[in-house]
Amino acid sequence: MTILPPFFLLILTFSSYTSLGAPTLNATDFIRTNCQITLYPQLCYHSLAGYANAIQQDPARLARVAVALSLSRAKSMTLYVANLSRQADYAADPRAASALHDCFSLLGDAVDQIRGSVKQMRRLTSGSGEELRFQLSNVQTWMSAALTNEDTCVDGFEDVEDGALMSDVCDRTLKVKEVTSNALALVNSFVAKVMVP
Repeated sequence: MTILPPFFLLILTFSSYTSLGAPTLNATDFIRTNCQITLYPQLCYHSLAGYANAIQQDPARLARVAVALSLSRAKSMTLYVANLSRQADYAADPRAASALHDCFSLLGDAVDQIRGSVKQMRRLTSGSGEELRFQLSNVQTWMSAALTNEDTCVDGFEDVEDGALMSDVCDRTLKVKEVTSNALALVNSFVAKVMVP
């Protein structure tokens, strides 16, 4: 029996509310339209369109799926940097090794923050009271902090000599950062919709 990672279990939970056939045009249009408010709309649409059946036209589900996708990408990047850190030759280039170590720590913090956001999004209170405001404020704070940590990871390579290692880690981390940025934008959009005075 195949054991699915938690991210996909979250997606399947959403899917149970809808048919698993081809996504409806309205659902994909909903995703495309909402992605226009992000900094990376094409990436947003292409990364989320596959979950159109789970999302339908629900801004809460859209934000949840985006945050869960961000967690999946951040975890993969953290594992990748951890493997590079173990292979790093500390004597050959101590600055690169130090930047890798710092990046691993920062990405680990980002994973914890995004994981906290996923948990909070799963437990959102219905309605628009103070409890919901508090929960969504937590998600916004944690996702923003995760984005800062991913940014700081890239900044840590500024003093490292240009090379394949630096380019690879920075390029991959920037892609993770773009997914996190999109997720935060969709969370902010959802907050604006539900917290209307």
